[in-house]
Amino acid sequence: MLVTGFPAGMFQTNCYILAHDDASDCVVVDPGQDAAEPLAQFLDQQGLTPRAVLLTHGHLDHTWSVAPVCERYGIPAYIHPDDRYMLSDPGRGMGPGMKQIVGDAVFREPAEVIELADGDEVTVAGIDFVVDHTPGHTQGSVVLRTEITTGDGPLQIALTGDTLFQGSIGRSDLPGGDHDQLLASIAAKLLVLGDDTAILPGHGGTSTIGHERAGNPFLVGLSASR
Repeated sequence: MLVTGFPAGMFQTNCYILAHDDASDCVVVDPGQDAAEPLAQFLDQQGLTPRAVLLTHGHLDHTWSVAPVCERYGIPAYIHPDDRYMLSDPGRGMGPGMKQIVGDAVFREPAEVIELADGDEVTVAGIDFVVDHTPGHTQGSVVLRTEITTGDGPLQIALTGDTLFQGSIGRSDLPGGDHDQLLASIAAKLLVLGDDTAILPGHGGTSTIGHERAGNPFLVGLSASR
């Protein structure tokens, strides 16, 4: 399976593209600021057509380009209902500094929005995703899990958005954020996963659950819980 991405815009938000090998359909995750054109160029070069945009949460640095991407390809966007309001009113999820960056820009929902719920199993472009609701960074944050086949066997991948990073966790000081809730979400939804589970975060480099369990300073003393 193709799993790739690129950091977009001033926020360097990771926009991901997933597709089965030799397939023409793909899934786009979190197209942020200035992501639309490099995304289109990559898809054209690879002969890929997106079938949906999946959003890990509603913050503008992850959703900036969702409406134009969905409009260009005539595809839906998936988001948890607790963050849906930010698609058309992103200022409600940002601090004062971020609002100044946006200025007079106008945002809107894509024509088709499909709401995600905890435990949903979503199949797009032939790829099966499991949705884990992980509130704390925002109230509608989700982790999207899927499995790929490697030379060493199956490998689980978790697209963690801004819930868990390499060596860090998401901020919780913006509207809808809650630090204790974020840690509880990580304990309940991520630390229960196998150590070899790869994490693809919303910013920065990739990691594994085992690496973060052992070395992430924000997870010291935090145990898996259900």
